[in-house]
Amino acid sequence: MDNVLIVGAGPTGLALALWLTKQGVNVRIIDKSAGPGETSRAMIVQARTLELYRQLDLAEPIVLAGHKNPSMNMWARGKHRVKIVFKDAGADITPYPFVTVYPQDQHERLLVEKLATMGVVVERKTELLSFQDEGESVTTLLRLADGTESTAQVQYLAGCDGARSTVRQQLGAGFEGGTYKQAFYVADVEASGLEPADEAHIALDSGDFALVLSYGENGQRRLIGTVRDERADKMETLTFADVRQDAIKHLGLQVHKVNWFSTYRVHHRIADEFQRGRVFLLGDAAHIHSPAGGQGMNTGLLDANNLAWKLADVIKGHAPTSLLESYAVERQAFARKLVATTDRLFTLATSEGSLADFIKTHIVPTIASVAYKISNMREFLFKTVSQTTLHYRDSTLSSGEAGHVHGGDRLPWTGSQGFDNYKAPETIGWQVHVYGEADPALRGWCERHHITLQVVDWKPDYQRVAIERNAMYLLRPDTYVALAAVRSAPDALARYFDLQGYTWNFSNLNQPDLPKD
Repeated sequence: MDNVLIVGAGPTGLALALWLTKQGVNVRIIDKSAGPGETSRAMIVQARTLELYRQLDLAEPIVLAGHKNPSMNMWARGKHRVKIVFKDAGADITPYPFVTVYPQDQHERLLVEKLATMGVVVERKTELLSFQDEGESVTTLLRLADGTESTAQVQYLAGCDGARSTVRQQLGAGFEGGTYKQAFYVADVEASGLEPADEAHIALDSGDFALVLSYGENGQRRLIGTVRDERADKMETLTFADVRQDAIKHLGLQVHKVNWFSTYRVHHRIADEFQRGRVFLLGDAAHIHSPAGGQGMNTGLLDANNLAWKLADVIKGHAPTSLLESYAVERQAFARKLVATTDRLFTLATSEGSLADFIKTHIVPTIASVAYKISNMREFLFKTVSQTTLHYRDSTLSSGEAGHVHGGDRLPWTGSQGFDNYKAPETIGWQVHVYGEADPALRGWCERHHITLQVVDWKPDYQRVAIERNAMYLLRPDTYVALAAVRSAPDALARYFDLQGYTWNFSNLNQPDLPKD
């Protein structure tokens, strides 16, 4: 019996398969398509995703293959209003203080190739027909590539099968929300005339907006804009020449060749359940929202990272099944907040009328320009977009406080002070970090329980990023702080794991090998 059946081989499903396999969990991943996608709506890989991709040795390949957009330029009615330099905002926050443009089709192929090196091959042209949660396992009915049907029994089922998710529909989960009235286009073009060519640009115009992202060579740009008036009712027959391009023209962008063009409607919906029994929903199967801020794909990838370590600890028998309930609590709360935020931004950017035009073309650029000059506001904006501000403070898995770091927070990065504390260990698992001097008993406790201990020589500069001297930070396998304590004594760790229901016979807690059933 396989541990986990993953339905859907988009970025979320592939990432889930990678993180589970890395932790020794046996997976099977299926997709009804014949191969990875050939077109890309999702283009942006955010800093937090790259930080977590270090666990899979994927961050550097993506940065090298992608295009680092160092800045975002805001234009209004053809006038340049403000440049937001990501490095200025994020240099002390993350190893990746930029927005990486990396088309989804390339992203998927990289994940597929990485998964294959780990011995897992995506089963193409294979479709989930139905499933039944039996309590102790899930029985599934599949249609295989040759047209025959087959049953498979697994411990857990993960629905990563997109906005029209079969898993969600058969689960009977609600998917409340709606569809924006505006229609949108996306185009990959070869263009010139807009400088700096290697930076991102957003143009706000009267009832119109356009986002321009650079990637690749030969002036390759990704354009996203609105389809307005009566043309929105006949999207299926539109070409790039048919859509209104006021915002693009005001930028001075000259399009020489259109390599790909598509139109679409934007939805905002959240499943009312992310888990029921042994079945989980992730990515677009669980939440869809506007493309504002390039958050969609990254949110699905963080879903996968959050669920993977919890499944691994439960399947290995170290944690109670109740641990899995925290997946829905943590990720659904974030999805609701994200949908609300992107909805407000999206509604503002696409609103029409004289008052809306005035706000977009005068008030918003002015506020952005002023905010960028304020250091704290600049960092806040970068953290929000990059998802480095995401925390789980309200989770039952989060406890304690040391310095300005709370249980549930993303551990502050110390790389800008000389020591890169985000360097991934060989195996994914629980870690303890101490910056300064550790209680002598702590090392022995961590060794007995096979938990990685990292003691870092203290530097006064660590206080700049809210790290407290001699404090103890217990990190979950997804590197969020589970426990923050001002003393580095092992009794606090023992109490934490006992409270969470972990067993103490887990000599292989952080080990990758898991015997097959």
